[in-house]
Amino acid sequence: MKLLIFSDSHGNVANMEDVVRMERPDRILHLGDLVRDAQALQEKFPDIPVTLVPGNCDGRRPDLPEERIFTLEDCKLLMTHGHIYHVKMGAAAAIRAARQAGAGLLCFGHTHEAVCEFQQGLWVVNPGSIGSLANPTYAVAILQEDGAVCYLSTM
Repeated sequence: MKLLIFSDSHGNVANMEDVVRMERPDRILHLGDLVRDAQALQEKFPDIPVTLVPGNCDGRRPDLPEERIFTLEDCKLLMTHGHIYHVKMGAAAAIRAARQAGAGLLCFGHTHEAVCEFQQGLWVVNPGSIGSLANPTYAVAILQEDGAVCYLSTM
């Protein structure tokens, strides 16, 4: 299963649409800022499931959880925007939460700084900002029977 991971689109739906056409994912994860961008993407590509969480710029969204923990292809994921874990001060709290949940893949955004590292059995992925004017970035995760492989890409 190919996951396309976006965060911090901040109104730049066109960048996401271009990447979806190029990458042809099985599922899209949007890590917040802005939820309405993810919803627009869902309308544009109705055959591709979109899983989203709100970010700090999305306001209070009682209809959406601030983090999601779920399993795809035998890989447990924790996805969050990251602000609830104060990731601008470091990812330690988010990593701890992912490990406590038994996740193999942690996805967060908020910092606009792309990161993709494998740390002791846990993929730590921040796709950066797809909405960046200077350097739009995103991440891809390939979920396989024997684990996950993740990488970053730029437009």
